[in-house]
Amino acid sequence: MKTAGHRAPGSPSAASPWRPLSPWGNRRYAGQDRFKRSNLRALLVIVILAWAAGYTAYKQWTTKAPYRHWSRHWTVPASPIIGKPWVIDGDTVDVSGVRVRLEGIDAPESEQSCTDARGQSWPCGMKAAQELRAYLGNREFSCAPQGYDRYRRVLAVCSLAGSDVNAWMVRQGWAVAYGYSGTYQLQQDEARAAKRGIWAGTFAAPQQWRQSHR
Repeated sequence: MKTAGHRAPGSPSAASPWRPLSPWGNRRYAGQDRFKRSNLRALLVIVILAWAAGYTAYKQWTTKAPYRHWSRHWTVPASPIIGKPWVIDGDTVDVSGVRVRLEGIDAPESEQSCTDARGQSWPCGMKAAQELRAYLGNREFSCAPQGYDRYRRVLAVCSLAGSDVNAWMVRQGWAVAYGYSGTYQLQQDEARAAKRGIWAGTFAAPQQWRQSHR
């Protein structure tokens, strides 16, 4: 016999504070977690791709490629560049505020070292700049523009009192002939035969040195 207020064991009670969790609620929270994880993975992929693209662009911009591939992309100055030069390194000078790269030659980089006949290391890059500075002195010289390199430097053949400065650097052994035309190959052969400058010992070609140090 049932009395008022009495319920059979196991029957749900309307007054009970405990209710079973809905399986749909669990699914909703699980779906949110999966959505968050998916967003995090997508964000991580975007960050990695952006970093890779930026790094690639940086390497392409900072790597010094052979300048002949980048020359003559802009209008060549119509008139010669004349003035007293300020030597930057063995193949680059500043003339009246214009940065000029001596066309057709490549001198050792300022930080580059060579090896002399006794096997001793010496700062051939600094020496090349010193020799160019001593040769030019404080005299005015003229540069005939040929184009521009990738750094917007003017590529030019420069002369001092009618003498080709580019050729002088190669002939004295302080630079090598550079470029496809081989304009100064004869001067290089002369310097090598006479073992002048860097040809007195051994050295890495400036282009190769740049590729391994930058």
